[in-house]
Amino acid sequence: MTTAHFRGLPLLAVSLLAACAAPQATHPITATPAASGPVEVGIIGINDFHGALEPPGQSVNVKQADGTLLPVPAGGGAWLASAVDSIKARHANNVVVAAGDLTSASQLASSLYLDEPAVGVMNRVGVEFNAVGNHEFDRGWKELQRLQNGGCEKTGRLRPCQLEQFAGAQYKYLSAATFKADGTTLFPATGLKTFGSGANKVTIGFVGLSLKSVPTLVSPDQVAGLTFGDEAEAINKAIPVLRAEGADAVVVLIHQGGKTPVGDPNGCADFAGDITPILDHLAPGVDVVVSGHTHWSYVCDYKPANGNAPILLTSAGVYGELVTDITLKIDPSAHRVISKAAHNVIVQSTPYKATRGDIANTDAFPRFEPRADVAAYVKQYKDASLSLVARPVGKIVGAAAKSDGEESGTGGSLGNLIADGQLAATRVVGAQVSFTNPFGIRASLVPAADGTVTFGQLYAVQPFNNELVTMTLTGDQLRAVIEEGLDDNGPKQVLSPSAGLMFRYDMTRPSGSRIKTLTLDGKPVAGRASYRVSVVNFLAEGGDGYTTFTKGTDRVRGAIDIEAFEDWIKAVPVRQVPQENRAVQVGK
Repeated sequence: MTTAHFRGLPLLAVSLLAACAAPQATHPITATPAASGPVEVGIIGINDFHGALEPPGQSVNVKQADGTLLPVPAGGGAWLASAVDSIKARHANNVVVAAGDLTSASQLASSLYLDEPAVGVMNRVGVEFNAVGNHEFDRGWKELQRLQNGGCEKTGRLRPCQLEQFAGAQYKYLSAATFKADGTTLFPATGLKTFGSGANKVTIGFVGLSLKSVPTLVSPDQVAGLTFGDEAEAINKAIPVLRAEGADAVVVLIHQGGKTPVGDPNGCADFAGDITPILDHLAPGVDVVVSGHTHWSYVCDYKPANGNAPILLTSAGVYGELVTDITLKIDPSAHRVISKAAHNVIVQSTPYKATRGDIANTDAFPRFEPRADVAAYVKQYKDASLSLVARPVGKIVGAAAKSDGEESGTGGSLGNLIADGQLAATRVVGAQVSFTNPFGIRASLVPAADGTVTFGQLYAVQPFNNELVTMTLTGDQLRAVIEEGLDDNGPKQVLSPSAGLMFRYDMTRPSGSRIKTLTLDGKPVAGRASYRVSVVNFLAEGGDGYTTFTKGTDRVRGAIDIEAFEDWIKAVPVRQVPQENRAVQVGK
């Protein structure tokens, strides 16, 4: 027997909710039959699905005994559903949870339909609770509420309910640190699920939340009217509420994370990231943290710096390429977790062609078959979008690769190609320079044998539909904005510049002064001179921490980024992919 509940934490409601939950709010000291032993519960964790209805053409890289990396093709909604089912079969008591970004930055077949099919896949997978991620705010918080509640109210450019009457997410979004103007949380802060009955009854309490820096990661107008509080503070407030409501274990779902070296999806060596100060400030009582955001996979026995008991910390990478199998054993008499363990299961799906060659299936890990009902559901949306996805755009010479692993903060040849297209699209308003942020590049661009690329491929690279904004910056501001990507505040991100702009940087120099040389068309950038610079509106509004862009003057809004990219590719019979290194690191 299982039951699920969810709770918000708005101001006065905390005490009222605890009172309303009286039947399970305490553990009465009365004569009850002795429990038969510890109760095992399986928690199945995912994160950062990003509307990956189909296999994304990416791998989980696993380090082998000889030190080489074995790429395992993985991901796709129907394969993820089968993997989750296989884990459910191992746990009589189970719950599927997510740590955010299930939607947005999605494949075209999902994005064209406002990610309604991504929600439909998650419903079929059986997700019950999801922490709100930053990308889930990309279309605004009112559209996010529509994804939760269903309905066909139009909140943006695209028309809802094009293929089905959208009923909304069957799972509950949780947002313990996201507040509306009246002080209530945007979605409930916490949720409960109970397993068993009598002496063997156990309850898991969940608290879910976004990262505090959401306003720097989405366009400001999409989160207008919301405030994002401190993550650790919100979790610490939720712990006693959940315990008072009968939780025997507390699980945090948070859209924040860290990174480890490539090659061990179940390792935790040299773990570091923005989640660590949050974990280090948690009060006692958290048993498990399911994390996300960094698109990294890890399983950690994290020891907080404050000396509290170790916390089991997990992340399942990105695009449904992995799913985390977490096992808790709970003593129902003592109302506590007595053991916990986890491992990441690779969702091995279909082979694909990559920039480095064909990536084949391997017998080193289990293969999953696509679950028929999910595959059929996805096919409806894929077929509906096929004419747009398959439309040829033009030809390029060779592959333009998205940087991965430790190099994910650099744009490479693909970043150069995008920046050149943005510059071409905005020269009419005086643009001299354009920048692309590498974290906004979502996939490699691999042409067919004859060099052809399709609109669907371009959309996979840039799925955000951002507008280009051209502004005036001084030379000093131009230098400062590049430094913001290289400083010690957050992950390193080396902006990809358009042709003609080059810079050399040294990460051994102090934060804020790492650029050694900065030139445009071979001449040093002058500090007091003015330059016309184009970026997507996300960056123009201070996204990814690039606050200097907000100081730009004489702003002109232009084409959508994907349109500029398409126009650049098709403007010549065959587009060369620029291979020069425009941002050179020295002093390593």
